[in-house]
Amino acid sequence: MNLLDENIPKPQRERLETWRIAVRQIGVGTGRRGSLDDEIISLLHGLQRPTFFTRDADFYERHLCHARYCLVCVAVEKSETAWFVRRLPRRPDFNTQAKRMGKVIRVSHAGVSFWQWRQARQGHVGWN
Repeated sequence: MNLLDENIPKPQRERLETWRIAVRQIGVGTGRRGSLDDEIISLLHGLQRPTFFTRDADFYERHLCHARYCLVCVAVEKSETAWFVRRLPRRPDFNTQAKRMGKVIRVSHAGVSFWQWRQARQGHVGWN
């Protein structure tokens, strides 16, 4: 399940839907608008292996790694968000739900940085 934070603009969500990428969004049928970060983490624990996409850099923290979900911080312009949400699962390192679980990921023009559950070091891969 791909879950978008409410801070991802509606036109970006709609673009993902036109690309036939199944997404849900906080405050639009899932969760409630204005949810605090702790409430979102609790919501993720109750869902089936979600990948949560946000523009909130506060979620890129090693201690938030958990085996049952994936957090993705999209660190690009708002207008580019959908393109990077679409691009991440196409990378061989993240192309299945199983490969994403347990990770906190930061996506940017420079590449993909990530923390992994039970790993001490931060990883990084480029877009090549």
